[in-house]
Amino acid sequence: MAQNYKALDSITISDIVSLGISQEEAEQLQEKLTEIIHTCGAATPQTWQNISKQLLNPDLPFSFHQMMYHGCYKDFGPNPPAWLPDPNNAKLTNVGQLLESRGKEFLGSKYRDPISSFSDFQEFSVSNPEVYWKAIFDEMNISFSVSPERILVENSSCPGGQWLPGAYINPAKNCLNVNKKRNLDDVVILWRDEGDDELPLQKMTLMELRSRVWLVAYALERLELDKGSAIAIDMPMDAHSVVIYLAIVLAGYVVVSIADSFAPSEISTRLELSNAKAIFTQDLILRGDRKIPLYSRVVDAQAPMAIVIPTRDSSFSMKLRAGDISWQDFLNRAEGSNCFYCCNCREVEFVAVEQPIKAFTNILFSSGTTGDPKAIPWTVSTPLKAAADGWCHMDIREGDIVSWPTNLGWMMGPWLVYASLLNSASMALYNGSPLGSGFAKFIQDAKVTMLGVIPSIVRTWKTKNSTASYDWSSIRCFGSTGEASSVDEYLWLMGRACYKPVIEYCGGTEIGGGFISGSLVQPQCLAAFSTAAMGCSLFILGEDGYPLPSNVAGTGELALGPTMFGASSTLLNADHNEVYFKGMPVWNGKVLRRHGDVFERTFKGYYHAHGRADDTMNLGGIKVSSVEIERICNAVDGNIVETAAVGVPPPGGGPERLAIAVVFKDPDSSTTDINTLMQSFNSALQKKLNPLFKVSNIIPLPSLPRTATNKVMRRVLRQQFTQGENSRL
Repeated sequence: MAQNYKALDSITISDIVSLGISQEEAEQLQEKLTEIIHTCGAATPQTWQNISKQLLNPDLPFSFHQMMYHGCYKDFGPNPPAWLPDPNNAKLTNVGQLLESRGKEFLGSKYRDPISSFSDFQEFSVSNPEVYWKAIFDEMNISFSVSPERILVENSSCPGGQWLPGAYINPAKNCLNVNKKRNLDDVVILWRDEGDDELPLQKMTLMELRSRVWLVAYALERLELDKGSAIAIDMPMDAHSVVIYLAIVLAGYVVVSIADSFAPSEISTRLELSNAKAIFTQDLILRGDRKIPLYSRVVDAQAPMAIVIPTRDSSFSMKLRAGDISWQDFLNRAEGSNCFYCCNCREVEFVAVEQPIKAFTNILFSSGTTGDPKAIPWTVSTPLKAAADGWCHMDIREGDIVSWPTNLGWMMGPWLVYASLLNSASMALYNGSPLGSGFAKFIQDAKVTMLGVIPSIVRTWKTKNSTASYDWSSIRCFGSTGEASSVDEYLWLMGRACYKPVIEYCGGTEIGGGFISGSLVQPQCLAAFSTAAMGCSLFILGEDGYPLPSNVAGTGELALGPTMFGASSTLLNADHNEVYFKGMPVWNGKVLRRHGDVFERTFKGYYHAHGRADDTMNLGGIKVSSVEIERICNAVDGNIVETAAVGVPPPGGGPERLAIAVVFKDPDSSTTDINTLMQSFNSALQKKLNPLFKVSNIIPLPSLPRTATNKVMRRVLRQQFTQGENSRL
């Protein structure tokens, strides 16, 4: 794309005016540009760094931002840096401060400074887990009721090793602790309801959060469920659901995470797989003027006992099922208080249930290739991995305000809870759609310092210009996960916050965080990863199935080093070893762990994601198996023999689009209208699977490509559709 732009030293005033900029302003911009070129040259990273800091602002047309970026890097080649770390600021990051105080202890004479030595530190985190993780736990003020005997014990019977043997801890208690970085009066949650854009932000201090979590924990005990019982949450992510989440974990139960967008059949599947004994839900979800039923979906799912919260604290007249409990009646079970929002409550502290390190705290779900979601338990160690990623890669620290539009049904919901609270930061929650200007104003008013996104949200902001006139200068970095991103959309995003970096973050529910990311002490490129996550090692498998040398560029299926702190070691409904380790190569005496994504490693050391290697795709940040989609599509029309669902990346990069290959019974005489069929597919998928799913293209085929064992070769279809995407999609 850069080839379509002029080099910076060829840009004229008339070129700038052609973008809708006045003659006077164009002359001023051109003069500043000339000064920067004179100082830094016309095509260096320092040129772009100065342009982004001194010349560009969110009010200038984005086309001018593109002219500057692509003009600067016209002949640079792949992975031009969109952001460079400042040496002084790098020393102020979490990682920078740790390295400045202990870098020589960790790395010896190799240590120079946080920027130069970060790659060595990442390798150190893998090769010296005892020292590294002890240091991180100390930095995050993690408190064990019984300290671990050691950090890691490796043995052949457990490929992932045994982490923190002998330790007891309660991660929710750690979220509520006072420490040297946080006191009781610090604000820990800020929120606003959609439509209340002109009202002050609502806030909750640590004292208030503790009080409310304790109250719910006491009420939970009155339900007389066995300790370790699974309790589901199917709610929007708001202050209520965060309190409930922490209370379940504090009291020694296990959260079952269910997304509030799921249809009854999907809710039912997750309740059955987890053997949930109760569920917290809400009567309705408000989105603008729409009222979306939620409790009725839970009822249709034949859920166990439900505790039903009224939307935005209003009373409701909805008739509950026999055995279900209203929120207020539930709270009244906690003796001594029935006031959830009383700041002056003086409840007795709830004594946290300290758990052994392998105890479950959360059951989440990720789609596999069998058509059933994998039920993935998080242990008490997984929250520490999530928080450590936030500490190391997003630089979340005391006083920060973290916002990430998500839901407790997806791993980024619990990740947000732990990455903010365990790092003495605040979380900012918007009770409504994140797509409009109301959310943009909320980010401004809350003075968010770390904003997490998925690319499809950014695309909508850019298309609708939702962020116009709002000041996002408080943002120190963005985080991005869930989907592949595109260069120009994320160039636009950086420009909304005066060119703060985007930290790409990829991992999985079964990892509890990321295996690959970025860092504020490394140059960051758009739509690229700059480093393996701390404590993780990455391998690109060649055509022979074995890892390519670590310094060689290449593309292939990604494998992971097996010893990753916080990663899963069991599944509730599948053989963990078979899913993640069976058939994987042995490297340096260790069997590698399967992940399933195809990655490219460039000659400059950056990484690019290229989608799934198996039959799972990623739609709008939601992993879903092809089998789930095909099962629904096959039943839509009697003239369909079979279908194959694949995710196809658009030519310019970005989230996958859903394409369906269809084999008709009689293709020559088929009267099925493709547009009508697409509407039927979308209606069925949105009703039975997820309302966010949308078919972008239908491709009739005489037959599906198959292996010798009759397995559909979806990877072949994906490749064919990707090559023909410009003409088909």
